[in-house]
Amino acid sequence: MRGRWCTARERRAGARCGRSSTAVRLGAVAVVLGTTAAVGPVPAAWAAGDSARAATPSPYAFAEGARSVEGARSTADAVRLTPGTTYRSSLPGSGKVNYRLVLDATSSAYVSVTAVPSPGSTVSVVDGLKVSVQDAEGNSCSSDTASFGAARSPHPIAAWGMREISPTRSLCQQAGAYYVSVERADPEGSSSDAWDLELFTTTEPPTAKTGATSAPQVWNSATPQPLQGEPERRRGGAGFARATPLDQGVWRDDMRPGQTLFYEVPVDWGQQLAVTADLGSSDSGGTGYAAGALDLALYNPARGRAAVVSVGYDGDQNSGSLPPLPPVDRANRYGALAQVNAMRFAGSYYLVAHLARDVAGSFGNGPFRMTLRVQVGGEPRGGPEYTGESRPEGVFDVSERDREAAAEGVPASGDDTAMRVIAVGGIGTGSAVLVGLGVWTLVARRRNAA
Repeated sequence: MRGRWCTARERRAGARCGRSSTAVRLGAVAVVLGTTAAVGPVPAAWAAGDSARAATPSPYAFAEGARSVEGARSTADAVRLTPGTTYRSSLPGSGKVNYRLVLDATSSAYVSVTAVPSPGSTVSVVDGLKVSVQDAEGNSCSSDTASFGAARSPHPIAAWGMREISPTRSLCQQAGAYYVSVERADPEGSSSDAWDLELFTTTEPPTAKTGATSAPQVWNSATPQPLQGEPERRRGGAGFARATPLDQGVWRDDMRPGQTLFYEVPVDWGQQLAVTADLGSSDSGGTGYAAGALDLALYNPARGRAAVVSVGYDGDQNSGSLPPLPPVDRANRYGALAQVNAMRFAGSYYLVAHLARDVAGSFGNGPFRMTLRVQVGGEPRGGPEYTGESRPEGVFDVSERDREAAAEGVPASGDDTAMRVIAVGGIGTGSAVLVGLGVWTLVARRRNAA
């Protein structure tokens, strides 16, 4: 990824990139156009447009450039994770795997682990992922578990661990080695195949002032009336690193059973997020009932789960809303409920929607229409006065580029989008090629202006 601008999204994913000129970009376009015929036809999903989502769910899209590491059975052999970096690993069907962090005595550290079982595997209601953090003396710093739920549908799930610097804690406050343990929550009743893992590591710098040591007691906890209006199409991504930006509005996407889609919403300090998910009626005329057919989970910028809602389905339309969420505030970390505690950072919040695999048995392969009604209330305000930079840089910020990406539905690392336009144009008419070149040039100019 070297040789081009490093965007806010790429900084959050720990990418390594530099700067390049418009001339270099246009040279790359020429190479792409010149080699199109040798590469072969455009993939069908590009050529067919919105109506042609693949018949089988897309696999999870791991972060580009993620480093491969092997989890160790013993903490003595645990490989060191560098904060600000994304890793790929795997989890066997039984037993723990361990990783190591070396931390200072001032920064809070977070490790989010995304487990990706194969689409054909079997998972039980209580099975899932457990992530815990301990210090060198074996003291517990944190523990978190995520499960697949009533639908028993295999899909990407994430749990997080943390070493949190806090005036209300006595353990896990020293500099030194810490260990991240990852295991299955309850593998009995599930298939024993290994799961792929994505580990995302972040650090949060200390603040100049200690601030409040209890969560805000007063905030608007009433569920707002869902937004109305004609939905606009936005295709979801296939992973956290490929999440599709959304801002406030009504958004529609098509899903097939077994598929998981990722979206990201910038939420600044003092802003309050509310989301309702609608699942449209079936076209097939099937009968039956699918418990937890549509699962919608919200994750914070460190990929810690904040809230979840499950929507049952009998072929008629149905909807569900995330539980009320407080305005983003650093002091929320002192809240007892996950939906309060996790709303501790500004940044990109992730919506992860999964349509259960068994929906196909009663209602066919779809596609099924999902509508997301996203509301971001409140005016942004100043956040805590951090005394350093987060790792990766910018993960707990909302930049102007993030807001533009959310408004336009184009990822902040927009090179991939521009390349797709150009690739399609290279097979079509000369005018289509010029349109592609214009898009690429516009992207380059906007980045240079930034």
